[in-house]
Amino acid sequence: MSNPGHPHPIDIRPYRGRVSVSFAGALVARSDNALLLHEAGYPAVFYLPEADLDPACFVRSQHHTHCPYKGEASYYNLVHDGQVSANAAWTYADPLAAVAPIRGHVAFYPEQVRIDAEPQ
Repeated sequence: MSNPGHPHPIDIRPYRGRVSVSFAGALVARSDNALLLHEAGYPAVFYLPEADLDPACFVRSQHHTHCPYKGEASYYNLVHDGQVSANAAWTYADPLAAVAPIRGHVAFYPEQVRIDAEPQ
């Protein structure tokens, strides 16, 4: 297992503002407590607390992936008004210690949802 750090730094900080996520015209998540994860070589990713999701729009998928820096990810399909976006969101239920703050948070593929961030 790897831990974040040189040469693969990961930085996690609270986002100061509100993050809203929409799918198929519906607001599926909104949070004033999002985290912003910066990982070497990748665009920044918002992680929203599970408590700030609309559970009616999230269905667990069977898809899983492994990241050597964060751990095992499980995925959600987004559903609304007959539309489905497969594996559009993911979570690390038991992340590696170095990225423990993302436990209980969900991230989204920006090409499958609309993400609006309003800084304070």
